[in-house]
Amino acid sequence: MADRRIDLQAAARERAPKTGPALYAGVVALVVLSVCGLVGLLVGQPLVFPSLAPTVMLFVESPHQQTSAPRSVVVGHGIALVAGSSSLHLSGLADHPPVTEEGLTLLRVVVAAVAVGVTAFLLSRLEAPHPPAGATALLFSLGVLTSWSDVATVAGGVLLLTVVGVGLNRLLGVRQSLWGPEGESGV
Repeated sequence: MADRRIDLQAAARERAPKTGPALYAGVVALVVLSVCGLVGLLVGQPLVFPSLAPTVMLFVESPHQQTSAPRSVVVGHGIALVAGSSSLHLSGLADHPPVTEEGLTLLRVVVAAVAVGVTAFLLSRLEAPHPPAGATALLFSLGVLTSWSDVATVAGGVLLLTVVGVGLNRLLGVRQSLWGPEGESGV
């Protein structure tokens, strides 16, 4: 039996080539981030943070790209969490105020560069590109977020955003791949 769902993103593009996709992107991004924010309010955790914005933008603007695949999102932010937190703790800067208070030092620059460099290297090796993960690495390596509970909160936010974003895209007929580029295990 054929899948009878209508891809609302494609339909919007067809009916209004410029405004349709813009409305789809804006409304879906608003809904996804609102759900994450409301769940965060309910559980008392800030489940919305800067690196989620470019992730949701990828979901709504280029859902068929490998950078938007849930595998790339979860692996990307997961590696960035480990790289950023590890860089911060191994450098001895975990007990310092964040860069916004203490200021930028040579050590902070090195720690941030190592965290993003390690993240980029590993994502490339694993063929799981997700550029917004670089922002997650910076949140931790620059000391904006420092604790292991922050790591858990960010991981929870990433997982929630991924489930809601991909779920909403699929509900609206956008066949976003779960693993890689369109055509690769797009279950």
